[in-house]
Amino acid sequence: MPKRYQPNDKLAQRAKAAGYRARSVFKLEELDQKFKLIKPGKIIVDVGAAPGSWLQYCSRKVGGRSTIIGLDRNPIDPIDDVLTFEVNLLDDDAGEQIRSGLGLETIDVLISDLAPDTSGIKDVDQWRSIELNNMVLAVADDFLVPGGWCVIKVLRGSDFDEWYRDELKPRFKKLKVVVAKASRDRSREVYVVGRV
Repeated sequence: MPKRYQPNDKLAQRAKAAGYRARSVFKLEELDQKFKLIKPGKIIVDVGAAPGSWLQYCSRKVGGRSTIIGLDRNPIDPIDDVLTFEVNLLDDDAGEQIRSGLGLETIDVLISDLAPDTSGIKDVDQWRSIELNNMVLAVADDFLVPGGWCVIKVLRGSDFDEWYRDELKPRFKKLKVVVAKASRDRSREVYVVGRV
């Protein structure tokens, strides 16, 4: 049986003590240690970046030696060595907004910890998660360089296996599904790490 939800658990306290905006930073840290994602000299884009803990991690690791960009529909408080841009992936012209607003043509590493506004209905929430990730995949299709990495969070449910087979496998040469140790034990979230 999963433990009772604790909004201010040990990881949240550890993140706060280290100056991070959210406990989710430890999920990216774990994925980075496993896959060596965040390196100097790369263009790194975080989609759905608010409040910015993943951007903070990237900045602390390679800030000033990489281009780090955070995209979100909400404003993000400033972070050293990070550019932020307000864009809603639901907009039909989101790709063009990214291209013209940031002058981007390519991305080396695309990371996303996006989650839908949840309804409490598992199937609905899982489908919303897949829908959001399809928008992240559209950004990957437009910008990710050969050999580039894509990390997305998805809520696992009844549609996951079909979506993985039909949408992810054709796009990536390498794919791995990871349950981050830093995820709450009651969570259905997994991270899909792909390389084109």
